Amino acid sequence: MSPSAIAQAIVLALAPPLLLGVIVRVKALVAGRRGPSLWQPYFDLWKLLRKEAAASATTTWIFALAPAVVAVTALAAGLLVPIGPFPAPVSFAGDFVLFAYLLALGRYFIALAALDTGSPFEGMGAAREVGFGWLTEPALFFAFLALARLSGSASLDGMLRATEGLWVVSTAPLVLIAAGLLIVLLTEASRVPVDDPATHLELTMIHEVMVLDTSGPLLALIEYGAAVKLLVLEALLLHVLAPTALVSGWAGMGLFVLGLIALAAIIGVVESTMARLRLVYVPTLLIAAVLSCGFAFLLLQEWR
Repeated sequence: MSPSAIAQAIVLALAPPLLLGVIVRVKALVAGRRGPSLWQPYFDLWKLLRKEAAASATTTWIFALAPAVVAVTALAAGLLVPIGPFPAPVSFAGDFVLFAYLLALGRYFIALAALDTGSPFEGMGAAREVGFGWLTEPALFFAFLALARLSGSASLDGMLRATEGLWVVSTAPLVLIAAGLLIVLLTEASRVPVDDPATHLELTMIHEVMVLDTSGPLLALIEYGAAVKLLVLEALLLHVLAPTALVSGWAGMGLFVLGLIALAAIIGVVESTMARLRLVYVPTLLIAAVLSCGFAFLLLQEWR
């Protein structure tokens, strides 16, 4: 394995909790508070890992397996996405399909674990998670198809370099792709305006309600997997917004990581300045993401 691939794997494994720390810290600063340390998510994960897991008597092996699947699928999807200007650790033609369905597999297992508890509230959250998930996938695939059209490549690594030098001639499609991917990011990462990770109202929760019965190391794996997914989707969006070819080598990778932190800060500002949408309006937002990425693909078809 090359040094760049090792470095990307280290960033993928260690940086996700930092992004959560940045979001929480920015939200606190906007509210006029000092807020917790940027490293608090690491401390929280370590505390959960040292606790004993408790499980309902109704649960089966699915409940114990699901958190590991959530974390592993997020990490596997991350290996398909280049972090910085270096090639992705794993790349092959058609890997974007594997990427989308690795995320879908993690979503399926966390919903399955919620149903496994026998809790009606967790079942309600699982229904929402799956119901919104089927709307994010078309947006993701339309974005990939548009990037494939731009790059002429069938691999994620090639697609995500399609914006290099093309913002001038393909501005409208790239803006539409970025807008759609931003909505996908906020939905998949369970952030405002789709979901609020800080809420404790069971009737309005999506992600948090599915893990009410999860504790200890199992909850640590789920929270870690969610943080990894946030980093991976931020990396997708950042490649569209800021071509990595502008700065090559290790300096480019350092700037890319700073870009990920900046995106996390922007998410913190968004969560501080707007409220969560009513659930009935969430599908409308996701349909807007599908249309945005779909129109980007149609525009490229006309221009090419």
